[in-house]
Amino acid sequence: MLAPCPCINYPLFKKFGRYFSITLLIKSFFIALIASSFLLFEVLSWHNPYLQAVLALGGFYLIITSKRLFWIGFFIGVIWFWWIALSFRYYNLTWMIPLVIIAIGLVYGIIFKIAEAVGSLLQRAFSWQIHPLINALFLFLASFIHPFHFNWYIPELALLHTPFGVDKLSFGLILLALLLLLSLHSLASLIAAFLLIVALHHSTPQPLAPLKISLVTTHVPQDKKWKAAYRKKIIEDNLQAIRNAITKKYDIVVLPESAFPLFLDHNTPLLLKLLQLSHKIAIVTGALHAERQKIFNSTFVFHKGRFIILDKVVLVPFGEEIPLPKPLAKWMNNLFFDGANDYSAAKTPQTYSIKDVTFTNAICYEATHPLIYHTSTPYIIAISNNAWFVPSYEPLLQNLIIKYYATIYKKVVYHATNIAKTEIIR
Repeated sequence: MLAPCPCINYPLFKKFGRYFSITLLIKSFFIALIASSFLLFEVLSWHNPYLQAVLALGGFYLIITSKRLFWIGFFIGVIWFWWIALSFRYYNLTWMIPLVIIAIGLVYGIIFKIAEAVGSLLQRAFSWQIHPLINALFLFLASFIHPFHFNWYIPELALLHTPFGVDKLSFGLILLALLLLLSLHSLASLIAAFLLIVALHHSTPQPLAPLKISLVTTHVPQDKKWKAAYRKKIIEDNLQAIRNAITKKYDIVVLPESAFPLFLDHNTPLLLKLLQLSHKIAIVTGALHAERQKIFNSTFVFHKGRFIILDKVVLVPFGEEIPLPKPLAKWMNNLFFDGANDYSAAKTPQTYSIKDVTFTNAICYEATHPLIYHTSTPYIIAISNNAWFVPSYEPLLQNLIIKYYATIYKKVVYHATNIAKTEIIR
């Protein structure tokens, strides 16, 4: 009979074995799955507020009580954000998709691991079970942690279709209630129940703008959008959508991000056509804008024979800018993106008025950033191009994040998209 391999007794092997056991991987995966179950409800277009509340609280509770967080973070990163890798299809880098998915998981695994390490360090220092408190604090602060300027991990999204509020006060009360339940004392349980009642959602949505707004959904695949052979049809389809809105007597027609896949300010015939139509209806559309050798992702607003250009403020990390020091950013652009330059950005969120109603401009990713929601107007017109990430649930996650901020800041977001669900969010 063969003797057992002596290597299993090595301290280093035992140390790493704690992080790669099948039991730990399965347990971590199911915790991440429960904490991300709200995405499944979105995909199915079916919501049960009470079931989702139980799953959300259960997911938070399991994360709070876990002593090993790396794999939970890894699987949450993959489940939430695997679709980011799909954009590499359009740079002839399909081979990178699995590597990017693993990299996303590792980034969030490391973030969760840091929280675990802090809890372990404090537990050794104070000799009492402090890791649940540290894990709860981590969940509370997670929405402020933006790896490479990417801010889409917001644990509170799981509460959006439940009776609970999604603001930080409500979320803090929920986490505190879950911590109290750990004590198993009857008084603590009563206090926890009271906190959960206080955390229930009480606000009412913002009224709609007093204008008829037509939100246009386009259906242009990303691999055709920027090809010259398709440009004439894309332009004609957009113009027809504008004419349809005029026929139906809308006040404003909104087309998606880069609906016109060209430098619109350099296309005089098309500009003149849009200016002519703008005497009958206000037109909000996405296109590129070039100025002083800089390229901008922009919104063009045509109204009463005039137009203005509003440039994007918050750029997409690794999509419109490389969030690294300039030498590294240049190297990455040369290596992966054929030497393309980053987009340029405006400095502050911009607003515009149509028929005495003021709107904040938002383009795709920045509609999911709190900076856009700090303007005084209650109305936001957002335009997006989701073709990069279809088929996936990225558009659903984007709308959830928009709803999260619209709820907190009491805004109405009119969201027009390419290849995704166009809707009014509040």
